[in-house]
This record gives sequence, structure tokens and C-alpha cells, in this order.
Amino acid sequence: MVAKLDGARRAQALGELKGWREVAGRDAIFKSHKFADFNAAFAFMTRVALAAEKADHHPEWFNVYNRVDITLSTHDAGGLSERDIALAKFIDSLA
Repeated sequence: MVAKLDGARRAQALGELKGWREVAGRDAIFKSHKFADFNAAFAFMTRVALAAEKADHHPEWFNVYNRVDITLSTHDAGGLSERDIALAKFIDSLA
């Protein structure tokens, strides 16, 4: 089982992320990404999907044309975990 992030480690982990914000009413983080067009957005989603599948940790996301909104939370942990932080950092490395 994956442990939920709490306390100082949670604060540190959130401080390491760029542009992610906590979701009101949920123990999750969110970021919106904009791309030049649909092809660029879909290519980004494909790269994220491959990494997410490999890590067995899948994002909640929404795509319209050039925008991809992503919410990360670890359902097994009941909230934010190291898995979310790692996937957020990977996502940031692509965008």
C-alpha cells in the first residue's frame, strides 16, 4: 500500500512542484497545460500515458483541443502520495 503524504514531507514535496495547486475539497493537485494545437496536446498525453501505465499510476485528465487539465491523487492512499509527486515532476519535464 502507498502512504499518504503528511506534514513536513508533504509541504516539501508540494514546494518542489512548478505551477501545481491543491484542489479545494480533495486531497489532490491540479495543473492545466496549453499547447500549440490538438496534435501537440495529444502527443503530450500519449507520453504521460505511457509513463503512467509503466508506473501503474493513472491521472485524471480532461482534454479540449489544445488544453490538458490534470488532477493527481492516489486513490489507494486516500490522497496525495509520492506517486503523485513523481508523476507531476515527469509531466513538468515534458511540458
